[in-house]
Amino acid sequence: MIETTDIYRLLTALYGPPASDAVLQELVELASCYQGRLQQPRQSGLSQKDAFLITYPDQLREPGIAPLSSLANFCSQHLQNIITCVHILPFFPSSSDDGFSVIDYFQVDPEVGSWQDISNLQQNFRLMLDGVFNHVSAQSSWFQAFLKDDPSFKDFFIVVADSPDLSQVVRPRALPLLTRFETPSGSKQVWTTFSADQIDLNYKNQQVLLKIMDILLFYISQGAEFIRLDAIAYLWKETGTTCIHLPQTHQLIQLFRAVLKQLAPQVFLITETNVPHSENLSYFGDGYNEAQLVYNFALPPMLLDAFRRGSGSKLSEWAAGLALPPGRVTFFNFLASHDGIGLNPLRGILPESYIIALVEQTLQHGGFVSFKNNPDGSQSPYELNINYFDALSNPAGNDPLELQVQRFTAAHAILLSLAGVPAIYFHSLFGSRSWRAGVAQTGRNRTINRQKLERLELERQLADPQSLRSQVFNKLSHLLRVRASSPAFDPYGSQQVLECGDPFFALLRSSPDAKCQVLCLVNLSDQPQIARLPATCQARPELTNVLSLDAANSIQLQSYQLYWIQMKP
Repeated sequence: MIETTDIYRLLTALYGPPASDAVLQELVELASCYQGRLQQPRQSGLSQKDAFLITYPDQLREPGIAPLSSLANFCSQHLQNIITCVHILPFFPSSSDDGFSVIDYFQVDPEVGSWQDISNLQQNFRLMLDGVFNHVSAQSSWFQAFLKDDPSFKDFFIVVADSPDLSQVVRPRALPLLTRFETPSGSKQVWTTFSADQIDLNYKNQQVLLKIMDILLFYISQGAEFIRLDAIAYLWKETGTTCIHLPQTHQLIQLFRAVLKQLAPQVFLITETNVPHSENLSYFGDGYNEAQLVYNFALPPMLLDAFRRGSGSKLSEWAAGLALPPGRVTFFNFLASHDGIGLNPLRGILPESYIIALVEQTLQHGGFVSFKNNPDGSQSPYELNINYFDALSNPAGNDPLELQVQRFTAAHAILLSLAGVPAIYFHSLFGSRSWRAGVAQTGRNRTINRQKLERLELERQLADPQSLRSQVFNKLSHLLRVRASSPAFDPYGSQQVLECGDPFFALLRSSPDAKCQVLCLVNLSDQPQIARLPATCQARPELTNVLSLDAANSIQLQSYQLYWIQMKP
């Protein structure tokens, strides 16, 4: 029997005492069904050895082999001792949005593989699965039942009658908020935050909560140790509000955490909230009651800005202010993902002129820009759609390939240096470029970073030491191995931003017990620069660059050069 005090308190806050009694009873019965079925991990917690790969289930294509099977085999052959955790983007039957319009949460799309393929991948890697809990596909059995006026699904979705004032609602995309559908009982306006094919769930209906809780526990029974809560900020809606970050949304996350604390305390919740940085931090809660990991959405555009200007001033100022609540929480750090590079997290950190400059750079480098609707009817740039390699290096420019690879490596050295857990997108790990032809095919900007690869061709290029893919993969693999070997990079260790001159980003990382320290130093400019190490660092004898294991007495760094220097506490 699970301890229900915290769970009941949260249910009561959401639904009131009478309804909460019935929901609690159903929740206890659901929990009893899963007790004994939830897999225990081979390891628990996080360390400097952990690094995530973000990948689509059908990222690799191989004749006659299911994509998930090919992915599992490829990862086992090439990524062991480099990557420890694999985030497989939605592999369920879906009708749009590259998997994020889920038709059936419990099935693996037979076009990509089976649950056995997921299990095979889990033999060598920890797994992160997506909880796409804000919405379902318009083709899902739930919504199709709603369209037939099935009373069991009458209140599963949010029907908006008349024309209420929805002007305050925060819009993540420049698409209509409501979509009209015909039912036997008449025409109905239904809430669709992201698209007409993605129907928002109504969490005011307790049965929706119970269905989602069942799905959450099912994923854990299939081996998931990390659950990414997709678009979680929009979960609860109230007319007359912004419908983002509402107290009830935080209470729902706290409820997920409270249930997992009882049934699967080893499982991590990760919130995906592409919003201004200060709002993003709220999903840690008090450090004990919400997400253990939060996407560090400000990092990708902050690094782009730093390399664009060849200056670490704004990046250093922002990084110095990164603060975490007490508890075992930390950041989920990344530079690229299946989505674009969000600009909202920059607002309030960088001047608007800097943001516009990033937009202009993206267009100059062959990328695209997506916009969102504002409450006043205007539009603002919301997302840069471009491969991260091209965002840093103009494909039409004249930079030698070696310099482009070094710049890309330097950016990832910062990613791997920061406190938290690093995640690398498949296309970044293997040096992909922007896929503009894909955008022309689909008409969607995000396709630019979602190209599927032929496995044999990828492996052929990896075997060629002169190829871009080989050079990027080997350099990033080396960084990952070095990072894994040093306790200074523990996700829960401390970090101190140092002032070494404007062209540099400098960070002193320390293990939780303070017995191991590494100075991370990166030249953000395309010119040789002299780093002014703080006096406390200059006084340290035998500074060792752990990346090459040679003496690091010189403080002159070449273009985009980086040092990880082992310090003696």
